[in-house]
Amino acid sequence: MPSQEIINLVGAAAFSLIGWVARELWTAVKDLRKDIHKIEVALPRDYVRRDDLAEIKEMIQKIWGKLEEKADKP
Repeated sequence: MPSQEIINLVGAAAFSLIGWVARELWTAVKDLRKDIHKIEVALPRDYVRRDDLAEIKEMIQKIWGKLEEKADKP
């Protein structure tokens, strides 16, 4: 087998491997973008924002204050 054919086979194998790795990385990045988009959509729906939490704490403190001042409390 001439040396040029060996070089061509090694080059073809190397480029095939590089192409496969590039395709796998491209697919992984696409899947990661989809996952991040799902998180961005679910985040406001599933979790309370910090300023909303402050309002909730304030409401709970008002309720607690009213419970402390009840007339039937000993």
